[in-house]
Amino acid sequence: MMEPLWERGGFRIAHRPGQGEALVIAFASIGHDVTRMPSPEFMRSTAGFPALFVMDEGRSWASGADFAPGLVAALAAVRARQPVNRIVSLGVSMGGFCALAASDVLRIDATLAFSPQFSVDPAVMPGETRWRDWTSRIPAFRPVCAPLQGWACLFHGMQDDATQALAFPQQPGIDQFLFADQGHSSLASYLRARGVMRGLIEAAVAGDRRRLVRIATSAGGRLRAKAQLPR
Repeated sequence: MMEPLWERGGFRIAHRPGQGEALVIAFASIGHDVTRMPSPEFMRSTAGFPALFVMDEGRSWASGADFAPGLVAALAAVRARQPVNRIVSLGVSMGGFCALAASDVLRIDATLAFSPQFSVDPAVMPGETRWRDWTSRIPAFRPVCAPLQGWACLFHGMQDDATQALAFPQQPGIDQFLFADQGHSSLASYLRARGVMRGLIEAAVAGDRRRLVRIATSAGGRLRAKAQLPR
């Protein structure tokens, strides 16, 4: 059963208890029904772990005024109930961007970002128009680009996400997996269908990079440093 810990300004965070001292924070994407709050995501894949589910009705790409205070308050509420010694954030698309942006607010040990945008600011990515109905409503982008702190694992489908994927800088602590046969919308569903999503989350929770790389590459991902990139 989930319990709301924060609900203000169209920003909602719900808590589901679980076993262990690793907290998983799952950020929702824009969802399928634009007239409603996005539904919580990764509920099945994170079963058993203490988890926070973050939803943003305004689809603000972490730019909403309640993003930081909501995360801080929700984490404090969880820590009042149990020890938290490791935090893993994850999400798809906008949720992936927000999972990366959370590292500007909290100490995130590992991030799994599936099809995240490097930026949706037209000043940074002028050719990106896929979410313009939402992003045109954002008065100021905070952050402008996805932060990369701690251990961040990025997963991109190269059929239509190459521009966003290759905009991310390559730096220590970042593992970027490119899937030549997948696109922005299909990648997370593909990984779930392959039965590897749970394993990726477990590896991130355990801090087991070797296992995570093995799982991602067995599903068809190529580490960016080794991938044949489009010209």
